[in-house]
Amino acid sequence: MTGDLSRWIIGHKIKAQHWRRRGKKPEGDRVEQGEKVPLGAIYRVFFEIGLFSFGGGLVAWIHREAVDIRKWMTNEEFLSGVALTQIMPGVNSTNTAIYVGQRLRGLPGAATALGAMLTGPFCAVLLAAVFYQYLLGLPGFQEAMVGVAAAAIGMLLRTGIASAKMTTKGLVPALMMVLTFIAVGILRYPLIPVVCVMGPISVALAFWRTPSVPEERA
Repeated sequence: MTGDLSRWIIGHKIKAQHWRRRGKKPEGDRVEQGEKVPLGAIYRVFFEIGLFSFGGGLVAWIHREAVDIRKWMTNEEFLSGVALTQIMPGVNSTNTAIYVGQRLRGLPGAATALGAMLTGPFCAVLLAAVFYQYLLGLPGFQEAMVGVAAAAIGMLLRTGIASAKMTTKGLVPALMMVLTFIAVGILRYPLIPVVCVMGPISVALAFWRTPSVPEERA
């Protein structure tokens, strides 16, 4: 049974790599412009993300699948949602899944994405709890988990750089980003007070810098 599972995982990854090299989406996930994404496709994608994204980095995995591979949404739409999920209560990855699902299919899409992403890890954690001592005894298991976690950090860094490139178009946005990073990352100020102070200032500056559109004369 283990061998069959391993062959299925390897075959699935080889097939996915084949489509990526050809610059196409998997056949079952193709959606024409204006056509709704099937709930089954949403469930399959988020189930695989939750099951195979070892070491964290779920937001980066979601970005790769929904934006880079399947083109379900634009990079700007995704990163705007990520910015929103960062300040919302709850886990960023689950908030992002809800956001993407809602953008694709409304409330049913949000429920499908969230349920699919949690199903795989839930079953995996139950199995890991049963075989925990056995897994720790496997040669190189802990080292492999450290390597996977490092890869997840790299994917998160890629998503962060892409978000920074989109939002820091000018001196003021870059300055706000640096000040927020210093306040939270270096000075260790609580996140909520920093957001409550920096958020309104950033919005006000962005509103002030946006050129007004002249009204058309009748």
